[in-house]
This record gives sequence, structure tokens and C-alpha cells, in this order.
Amino acid sequence: MTVITANNTPCEINVSRIGQTVEAAIRGNWVLDAETPALEPVFAQLGDGAGINRLVFSTEALGRWDSLLMTELIRLLDFCAKQGIQVDTTTLPEGIQGLLSLVNAVPERAGARRQEIRTPWLEVIGKGGLRIYKDCQALVVFIGEMALSVTTLMRGKARFRWIDLWMYIQDCGPAALPIVSLISLLVGLILAFVGAVQLALFGAQIYIADLVGLGMTREMGGLMAAIIMSGRTGAAYAAQLGTMQVNSEIDALKTMGFEPMEFLVLPRMLALILIMPLLCLYADLMGIVGGALVTVSFFDVSLVEYLNRTANAVHIPDFTIGIVKCAVFGILIALSGCMRGMQCGRSASAVGDAATSAVVTGIVFIVIADSLMTVMCNRLGV
Repeated sequence: MTVITANNTPCEINVSRIGQTVEAAIRGNWVLDAETPALEPVFAQLGDGAGINRLVFSTEALGRWDSLLMTELIRLLDFCAKQGIQVDTTTLPEGIQGLLSLVNAVPERAGARRQEIRTPWLEVIGKGGLRIYKDCQALVVFIGEMALSVTTLMRGKARFRWIDLWMYIQDCGPAALPIVSLISLLVGLILAFVGAVQLALFGAQIYIADLVGLGMTREMGGLMAAIIMSGRTGAAYAAQLGTMQVNSEIDALKTMGFEPMEFLVLPRMLALILIMPLLCLYADLMGIVGGALVTVSFFDVSLVEYLNRTANAVHIPDFTIGIVKCAVFGILIALSGCMRGMQCGRSASAVGDAATSAVVTGIVFIVIADSLMTVMCNRLGV
């Protein structure tokens, strides 16, 4: 006779073998707050392939029991079923027999267990294409509605509160100056250091001013301001409109006769269109200041020489290109933020998804628009 003790605890199960029959002796109190004995030794005894074909139970020493015992018995019965071992449950208490009969009375529903399903790559591509098509369709519809709202504004019939417009200007203008100042200053420092590495080889440190001035005014000033505002203001617009969507405030506005595109989207877009060129000029200034700090502090160039060189290198068309780009970026940021907010679902997680999608969409639009405008300026010789 072989005896296996699963665990030396108040509740335990001992296994003994007589010929082709295995007897499982269940002892102790099998309650949820007890330490559960391991069944692996029992499984090892039953699955050793030595001609075992029957399992019986002995419950003379069984005390109190609850769902813990039922759970372990079901595990044991499932293992025996897989091994083809017959189980005799007649020696178990009547309560346990009744519960086991209920467990086996209703078979498991087909497909109840989750199975890993591999989606074909063609289906993935197709769903992605449909998703892009729906996004493009929604973008065209939103642009059309926005154009109608702008037309209504030009006719002097747009319905929105002017105090909201000034509030949005305050939020995306003066309130954004600290972060724009920091990032633009650091970008100017980086441009100066990167240019100095190569220019110092030829003793042409004075041309750092040309590099920083032209780089900030034509490209980096407006681009960095736009990316900052996309993450700051675009996400805020999406979250605000998404929360209004969740609270059914947009539906309430429609019920009262207000057009959401005019009342909610139009003032936000106007605020960004008006403020972005000013932020671009401010970012250009801070970038030039950052380049001056590097050039004057680390290279043999005076502040007067740096300013004179910058004035000679940077002209009005350079500022104009940056301002026009930044105004376009403002339209794209407002478009992406408001569109994702208006498309938001009716849950809290949908608001977060809308804010994230607004930032991603805004940055993608900004990069694409900047690339196209840069190529156009290059082709036109501007």
C-alpha cells in the first residue's frame, strides 16, 4: 500500500492504492479560510499509467466543508475523466453528491471558453482600410459643416457668445506663454549648438545667427508652437466637447435651437487662428534669444554682432512664411480637437480616447501640412 499526503494541514487528502483501485481519504475541515492541500501528488499517483481504472473516496474523517471542497473535487473528477478513470462518488456525503449532480446536469455551452482566434492579415488590412475611409468621410463632413458655420459668421448671423471667444483666446494665448517660452528657448539653444559643431571647423561662428534666425522664423518656431498647442489645447478641446457629449449637453443645445458647430466649435477655431501667428512670433523671438545665449556665452561673438547678423539674415518674407504656416496649423489643431470631441462616445473612457486621438491626429496633420508647404516654398523659390 502506498500513501501520499498532499499537505500536513487540518484539511488533507491521503491516497492509497489497492490493485487497480485508488482510495482517496478526505480528512479535516475543508473551509475557505483553511490552507488548501496541493492535489499534484494525487494527480501524479492517478496518472502514472500503472493500470489504475477506479477511484473511490473515504470520508469518515471529513469535518466541516464548503465550496472549497467542491472546487477541489471538481478538479479531481475532471482529471479522472481525461485519464479514463472511473470515479465512485457513492461514499461521499449526500450534500456533495447532490451538488456534483447539479454540476454535471447541464453540459458546458459550446463556445463558452475563450479560444485564441488569429485574424487573417487580409481581414486586418480590410478593416484598417474601412476605418480610414470612415475617418476621411467624417473629416469631409466636419469640414463642410465648419465651412457653413464660417459662412454664417461672415454674414453676421453666427450664434455664439463673444465672451467665450475671449476666454478661449486667454486660454490658448497668454496661458500658453510659459511652456512656449521654455520649449522655444531650448530649441534655439539646440540649433545653435548643432550649427556651431560644424561652423566652428571653419571659424565661421558668426553664421550661427543666420542658422538660428532662419531656422526659427521659417520652420522651427511655428512648428514647435503648433506641436505644443496640439498637445495642450487640442486635447483640451477634445476633452471638453467629449465631456459635453457624455453629459448630453450637446443634445440639449440642439433641442434649444443652437447649432453646436457655431456655438461650440467656431469660437475655439477662431481663437486658435488669431493666436497662433502671435505665438509663432513669440516662439521665433525666444528661439533667437536662446541662440544668442549660446553664441555669446561659448563662442567669440558679441551680442551686437549676433543681432546685426540676425537682422541681415532674416527678412520679412521669412517671418511671413512662418506666420502663414502657423495660422494653417491653428486651423488643423482646432479641426482635429473639435472633430474628435464631437465624435466622442458616451463613456468616461471614450473621453480619454478622444483626447488621445485629437493629439495624434493634430500632430499628423501638422507634419503633413508642414511638409507640403515647405515643398511648395522650395518650388516657388520663396
